[in-house]
Amino acid sequence: MTGNNLMPQPEVLLPAEPEVVGALAAAAESENPIVALTNVVAQHPSSSLAWAVLAVEKFDPMNPLESYAYARVGYHRGLDSLRKAGWRGQGPIPWSHEPNRGVLRSLYALRAAAEAIGETEEVERLTEFLRGADETAAAQIETEGEPRTPPPATEAFFIRGLD
Repeated sequence: MTGNNLMPQPEVLLPAEPEVVGALAAAAESENPIVALTNVVAQHPSSSLAWAVLAVEKFDPMNPLESYAYARVGYHRGLDSLRKAGWRGQGPIPWSHEPNRGVLRSLYALRAAAEAIGETEEVERLTEFLRGADETAAAQIETEGEPRTPPPATEAFFIRGLD
């Protein structure tokens, strides 16, 4: 007997956090977003999304420990939420379900901070965790910050000069 569960695992769908999403949007528009984000986390300490956003905002490749700590808390708060929703340590956590994104963002932020401090084994473990949760999550997070402007026109033009 192998210990691998051959039964497909049900998707975990976390409950929405509209108050957190609203508070994060307001924090992003404030004069001092870091202070505002810190206040959001203090008001919603169980939200992995709030911790993940703070971890990303505080990330500094020259001093990644603070971001690592915030992401670690977000990761653990995310595990708590997943377990409360019926997750048993494995199975899909789809990115397409927006309330799941806080947990996935925390995993991603922790992986980035772990890489910055040289925690190779943790990076590998978190990469596998993210891949097992949703194959597309890391790519979705990486492309989120890219501008959504349309590409330039492909109309041809000629530059005429002296031959």
